[in-house]
Amino acid sequence: MTEDLQPRGPFRYGDRVQLTGPKGRMHTITLREGGELHTHHGVLRHEALVGQPDGSVAVNSGGHEYLALRPLLRDFVMSMPRGAAIVYPKDAAQILAAGDIFPGATVVEAGVGSGALSLWLLRAIGSTGRLRSFERREEFAEVATANVTTFTGGLPDNWDVVVGDLVEELPGAVEPGSVDRVVLDMLAPWECIDVVADALAPGGVVLCYIATATQLSRVAEFIRGTGLFTDPEASETMIRGWHVQGLAVRPDHRMVAHTGFLLTARRLAPGAVPPDVRKRALKKPTYADDDVEMWTPGAVGDREITDKNLRKRVREAQRAADGARIAASGGDGESA
Repeated sequence: MTEDLQPRGPFRYGDRVQLTGPKGRMHTITLREGGELHTHHGVLRHEALVGQPDGSVAVNSGGHEYLALRPLLRDFVMSMPRGAAIVYPKDAAQILAAGDIFPGATVVEAGVGSGALSLWLLRAIGSTGRLRSFERREEFAEVATANVTTFTGGLPDNWDVVVGDLVEELPGAVEPGSVDRVVLDMLAPWECIDVVADALAPGGVVLCYIATATQLSRVAEFIRGTGLFTDPEASETMIRGWHVQGLAVRPDHRMVAHTGFLLTARRLAPGAVPPDVRKRALKKPTYADDDVEMWTPGAVGDREITDKNLRKRVREAQRAADGARIAASGGDGESA
C-alpha cells in the first residue's frame, strides 16, 4: 500500500492523472513509461507530464492544451467501475462526521459494494486503524478490491474483506466489545443489530445508510426495541451547487438531493437504562404487524444488477487494478 492515499509533488510514473482537454473533456490515466494518450486531437506522451508539478498544463502533438491534476478521491469514486451503487461523496462525508471515524479506529463495514465508502474509511482511520469489510456477493467484493487497489496502488495492510453474511461471520472475526464503529449499508440492517451490539465497545457508534423511509422506520424501531443503544438519530444530506460568474449568482438548475438516510445510535454500557427509555416503554407502539410486513426486503424491493453486467464491471475493475500495479512497480504496460 502507498504511504499516502493522495500523494503530492511532481508527477511520477505510477501516478493517476486527470486530464481536462478541449471543451472540458476529461481523461483519467495512469502514467507509464512509454505511455501515450491518443485522442482525435492528437497524442500526449506520458513522459511530458513526469516531473511536472500538480496543476500543470501540457500540450499534445496537435497543439491542444490539457490541464493535469491528480484526481481527488471524490472524482475517482464517481467514475470507477461499479458492481453495486456507490455511497456518494456527500453522504460519505456525513458518515465520517456522524460516525466520528477517527485515526486508529477499528471499523466494521457491511456491505462493501463497489468500495467507495471503503476508500473514505481507510483514509479516515489512517495506517493505525483497522477496517473489516463484509460483503455477501463475491463479485461485489472483487470489484471493491480492484477499485481500492487502483486508487492506492496496492491492497492496504489494515483492510480485510470477508465474503459472507455479517451475522454469521462477525462473531468469529472480532472480539466482543472490541469494535469502535460499525457502518451498515444494506437492505435490511435490522437483521444485523444483535451481532453488532455484541461487537461494539460501550459508547461505540452504529451507523445505518438506508434508502427508503420504510427501512428507516423499521431499523429505528428495532434499535429502540433492543434497549442496548441510545435513541437513534436520523438525517439526510442535500447539496445545492451555485453558479457564480460576476454578478450572475444563482442556484444551479440541478442539485444532488435525496440519495439515502443516515441513522446513528451509540452502544450503552451493559445494564444501563437511560431515563427517557422508561418513559417510552409506557407508550404503545404506533405500528401493527401488517405495517412491519411492508418493511420486509421483498416488499421494499431490491434492484439487482444482472450477472452479465456485473461480470463486465468486474473485468473493468480488475483491468484498472492490473494497470495500477504495473505502473506502480515501474513495469511496462499498454498505452492508455
